[in-house]
Amino acid sequence: MARSFVILSLVVSLAGCGVADTGAAAAAAAASKAQEAREGLKTEARVREQLDASTKQAAEQRDAAEADSK
Repeated sequence: MARSFVILSLVVSLAGCGVADTGAAAAAAAASKAQEAREGLKTEARVREQLDASTKQAAEQRDAAEADSK
């Protein structure tokens, strides 16, 4: 009986450590993915700003060309 209790205690303690390690790894992976998502949103915003600036510049050039042709 005592031997079974020792073996059971050992198995439970080892299983607990594995669960804790798995949980920590999952939390680290989730934090990494969240950081990637934030960086992706920043990149998207930067690209949108560049596209808007480019579109505005093209419209200004088009307007200037039309004004010169009149």
